[in-house]
Amino acid sequence: MVSERHKTTAIQEALERRILHGLAWEWKTALWVLGPSHKRLMRVPLFSLRDTTKRLGYWSRERREICLSRNLVLNHPWDAVREVLLHEMAHQFAEEALGAYKEPPHGPKFLRACHLLRANPKASGTYRPLDERLFHELPSPEDKIMVRVKKLMALAESKNQHEAELAMAKAHELIGKYNLELLAHSEDRNFTSLFVGKPALRRFREDYHLACLLQDFYFVYGLWVPAYVLEKGKMGRVLEISGTLQNTKIASYIHDFVQYYVDCQWETYNEGKALNRYRKTDFAVGIIEGFRFKLKQQLKGKKQVIEERGLIKLEDPLLLAYAAHRYPHTTSFKRGGPSQDDDILRDGMKVGKNMVISKGITEKARSKRLLLEKL
Repeated sequence: MVSERHKTTAIQEALERRILHGLAWEWKTALWVLGPSHKRLMRVPLFSLRDTTKRLGYWSRERREICLSRNLVLNHPWDAVREVLLHEMAHQFAEEALGAYKEPPHGPKFLRACHLLRANPKASGTYRPLDERLFHELPSPEDKIMVRVKKLMALAESKNQHEAELAMAKAHELIGKYNLELLAHSEDRNFTSLFVGKPALRRFREDYHLACLLQDFYFVYGLWVPAYVLEKGKMGRVLEISGTLQNTKIASYIHDFVQYYVDCQWETYNEGKALNRYRKTDFAVGIIEGFRFKLKQQLKGKKQVIEERGLIKLEDPLLLAYAAHRYPHTTSFKRGGPSQDDDILRDGMKVGKNMVISKGITEKARSKRLLLEKL
């Protein structure tokens, strides 16, 4: 009989093989930002995982190998893994394409490679992985907005609907004022990018509606990017949002809150009905669009906000420039689908108009980034 230890080892080895396969796919996909002349100089390296404790990964010129920390790939989300992979890929590119053999490891040609590959030049050594930097660092003096938004969302848990609505409206007003002040000062600022949700082979209509909601109301730039789906062993897509640290934290929280809220409301709505997955999409789109209507109404009630920033959108030229560099080649597409059930859509909209974003949901199974840790 096969022992439990052997079974565990076999499962671990199968998982690591799939991860290595994903690293190879991500390496090939990352080349899309390079010009033809640079692409021709890049050859697929070997990939390995090791129990490194002092660094997240490294590039070995002698072995032509990119090695990543086993702890990183097993205990952190895929966008954190990919960030380190791109950093090590930049080391490879600096040497094999730019000839940086005699330069220091992080010299000018390496920095040039990071610029061309859209890689983070800091993502190595003792640098903290992306998820830890975003959701577990102590707040800085600039994060006062996060503290105030967090308190307002806690107040939005109130069982009194009027008090909850008022707290949520104040939280959104505070977020808007914060971004107005950023634009008024026109100061250079750091932006970050992260995945929201998980990479998947297939996306439903509500995913696109939620992505648009985040971009229209929460001051982030969103784009669907290729990403490896570990469970399927294939490349799929995931929503990546970019913005200031504060805005990406808030938008990420909103994304997970809405998804969890939709799941809970659908479970109640569908009890005893046995409706199919497409009807859940109708219901989910209704919730998101109902919530969108609610946010629009809040803005209409604030004349000063409308005069200063238009009805909804506030475009940040620095964020747009960051996005233009990060995503130099983008395409748009339209997707069809089965006809929707208008009655279920309307039922969802009624629910969405009553949704209040609060700080009262946790669900460890959904993500290693607990919702309460996001704010």
